[in-house]
Amino acid sequence: MSFQNPVFIPGPTNIPEGLRKACDMPTIDHRSPLFGQILHPARAGVKKVLKSTEAEVFIFPSTGTGGWETALSNCLNAGDKILAARNGMFSHRWIDMCQRHALDVQIVETPWGHGLPADRYEEILTADTGHEIKAVLATHNETATGVKSDIAAVRAALDAAGHPALLFVDGVSSIGSMDFRFDEWGVDVAVTGSQKGFMLPAGLAIVGFSPRAMEATKSATLPRTFFDVHDMAKGYDANAYPYTPAVGLMNGLNEACTMLLAEGLDSVFARHSRIASGVRAAVDAWGLELCAASPDVYSDTVSAIRTPYGFNGTDIVTHAAQAYGVAFGVGLGEVAGKVFRIGHLGSLTDVMMLSGIATAEMCMVDLGLDIKLGSGVAAAQDYYRAAPALTSQHAA
Repeated sequence: MSFQNPVFIPGPTNIPEGLRKACDMPTIDHRSPLFGQILHPARAGVKKVLKSTEAEVFIFPSTGTGGWETALSNCLNAGDKILAARNGMFSHRWIDMCQRHALDVQIVETPWGHGLPADRYEEILTADTGHEIKAVLATHNETATGVKSDIAAVRAALDAAGHPALLFVDGVSSIGSMDFRFDEWGVDVAVTGSQKGFMLPAGLAIVGFSPRAMEATKSATLPRTFFDVHDMAKGYDANAYPYTPAVGLMNGLNEACTMLLAEGLDSVFARHSRIASGVRAAVDAWGLELCAASPDVYSDTVSAIRTPYGFNGTDIVTHAAQAYGVAFGVGLGEVAGKVFRIGHLGSLTDVMMLSGIATAEMCMVDLGLDIKLGSGVAAAQDYYRAAPALTSQHAA
């Protein structure tokens, strides 16, 4: 692999030079007031990215998986009933975590490539007149399939059913790249990580808790120590952590929020949508299809591209790495070998994306697929030229 080439995986994403420098800092006393000058602005910045005025933001030295565990362990009790749809590898893994925590998960099996079935959620929640379901899990952007789900519709299902269950949302590959509305959508816990939309190395689990979720923590009895939000809140009050924080990453997160907000969240989302649309134009020109079943669920951060029957999509990823020093994503779970994934989130521009499209195209031609060299690049070029980017477009 070449360190000079950008990566086109769904995370970790490319790191802007300014964020690399922000993470590369001298050691400081993490129990001094100086650390508070990093901690509190970072939390405030995340709150703005979540589009929230009420979220309590917690930042753990971990990854998105740790954020999932934070949501479960702080708000629930063993045996609690959970409602979740399984429509991809990451929703599957969160369900698996629930089961390991002795939670009773009602699973709505959903075809991979489809979004969350909000109508089915409403039926189940309406039938739950005893309000046994304590939380609803929702994966906003299923990274394995390139599928975006409608979180507003899930909230509407809860409201239509008059159900008090908490709404937990996995926004790991959406927050900071796609529109996310914590307050408007009535989200109770939002989970993300540092290595995707925030354009940092992996190492931080970032979660937002609503007032309802914070109230639930008072009676939750699932074991928790490292991920205890009350211990973390006490530390924050003293400009510190209950243990050693990842200071450099926190400094990077503070700068990442500043960069995103300076670009403007709407501009960030429009940039991602634009770059993704160019990728989709290329896929269409290749005569291939996305794993995502319909345009309303197309992700603006990752495209899972189906390869012809009998062709192993992983071969494209392997060949790209070996022949061209470029990274794409392999298929996972039920779509392993059936797709390859192009990540188009974080620090990217049209020009950077064109290099990824060109590389994927070369790989497919090298491996004997019936693809016309240059067809996808030309389609993406036509799209980008027809809808010029704002002059302020940059790689964040």
